[in-house]
Amino acid sequence: MTSNEARVALNTSLAILALVALRLIAAWFTPISFDEAYYWMWSKHLAGGYYDHPPMVAVVIRLGTMIAGDTEFGVRLVSILLALPMSWAIYQAAAILFGSRRVAASSAMLLNITLMAAVGTMIVTPDAPLLVASSLLLFALAKVLQTGQGAWWLAVGAAAGCALLSKYTALFFGPAILIWLVAVPKLRHWLISPWLYLGGLVALLLFAPVILWNADHHWVSFIKQMGRARIEDFRPVYIAELVPTQIAFATPLVWMLGTMGLYALLRRRAGALPARALVNTMFWIIVAYFVWHSLHARVEANWFAPVYPAFAIAAAVAAHLVQWPPRWQSLADFCRRWAAPSGIVLFVALVVQADTGLLSGYRRDATVRSIGIGWRETAAEIEAARARTGATCVLASDYGTTGWLAFHLPKGTCVAQQSQRIRWVNMPEPDAAQLAGPLLYAREVFPGEDEMSGSFASVEKVGDVERRRGPLVIETYALYLLRGPKGDVLDHTPPPEMMK
Repeated sequence: MTSNEARVALNTSLAILALVALRLIAAWFTPISFDEAYYWMWSKHLAGGYYDHPPMVAVVIRLGTMIAGDTEFGVRLVSILLALPMSWAIYQAAAILFGSRRVAASSAMLLNITLMAAVGTMIVTPDAPLLVASSLLLFALAKVLQTGQGAWWLAVGAAAGCALLSKYTALFFGPAILIWLVAVPKLRHWLISPWLYLGGLVALLLFAPVILWNADHHWVSFIKQMGRARIEDFRPVYIAELVPTQIAFATPLVWMLGTMGLYALLRRRAGALPARALVNTMFWIIVAYFVWHSLHARVEANWFAPVYPAFAIAAAVAAHLVQWPPRWQSLADFCRRWAAPSGIVLFVALVVQADTGLLSGYRRDATVRSIGIGWRETAAEIEAARARTGATCVLASDYGTTGWLAFHLPKGTCVAQQSQRIRWVNMPEPDAAQLAGPLLYAREVFPGEDEMSGSFASVEKVGDVERRRGPLVIETYALYLLRGPKGDVLDHTPPPEMMK
């Protein structure tokens, strides 16, 4: 490594450390989201699987709360720190694949300034460990290419197994790797090598707890997630959402560079065949599936997380390795120069808006429903109502409200979701004394008759509480006191996946 390359690597490392510190500060002040509160409840009862996802997100949260306690910062701590091994892995992968430390440094930096990585590691979801595992997988595959040593397939299997423990989307890495091996003639010998299949065995062994959990629970998680691939009616309108949401999640300048890089790699304008093919297969296989999925249902922007390491490498290739015509070269130079500052500004603006609403003049925006702004005060009012009425347990109608209540109410308070009990199958249910009542039921106010009216002898409304962000009322919760259950308090109806 030359002195100039060493300086670039050092500056990149310092910049990434600064970005991680910025996320830690934002994590301290930003209220917990409903998904994070839900996964936090998972972390208190670790298991091989859950209704929605594999268990890695729960493990990440558990490690963080063991260090920093049951706080927003504790929930997010390890997830944010995972950006460090993610950055190292993508740096090493890019350096091996394209032989340039400058491309490597830009890959790591460009990945970190995307909102997918910045927000995706700060707000803890299964996408955070998936981003790390995807980066490590690229690194391990690059080492297979560089060294020709079969033992690296064990590392590929370990990274793929960790990705599978994070999110089922990682299943697409299997066909992507096989297509890569077939597409590159000098790599085809691995198809008959035992090392490839030993790596697959490592991935399978790591994923085995999820398989066993599903086997014990009627395969419900597999059925739920993999049933999404089935097209029952065509709604191609969702395709129109894909590009705008990814421009936002990648940030516009990184998205432009990434798109230019993918074009250059497809046109063979940079890199050797094995490197080009690896970036393309790791990106396009998953993208092709989500385009298919969008023909009948909405594709959430964060679902594209596993393609972002490859996309960041493509963006760095566009910035440093491709000779563009003058007009396009000016665009690439502009994007390279301003991608980091604009990405940081977008992240800070998003956090400020989510926490305060100041930038929109306190009007409603996409963050107010998912981020628990005002929930600490709302929970205090609900706890006062619970104490006043003598309720032995607080019930909620959805998993998000259940998670927020459990996180914010005093430790040890009985909190349960009345329906969708499959979500809580790994956790002990409230005991009979707690469910004997009276019970306090909190639900968001909406028109129509309360669904509890036929299930209890007495349903008495005891108040409303509001959740606010400044002057904006985000939502209003009605509180009902329930007495005299006419049957089981908790609805154990099987989930819809098991009733088809």
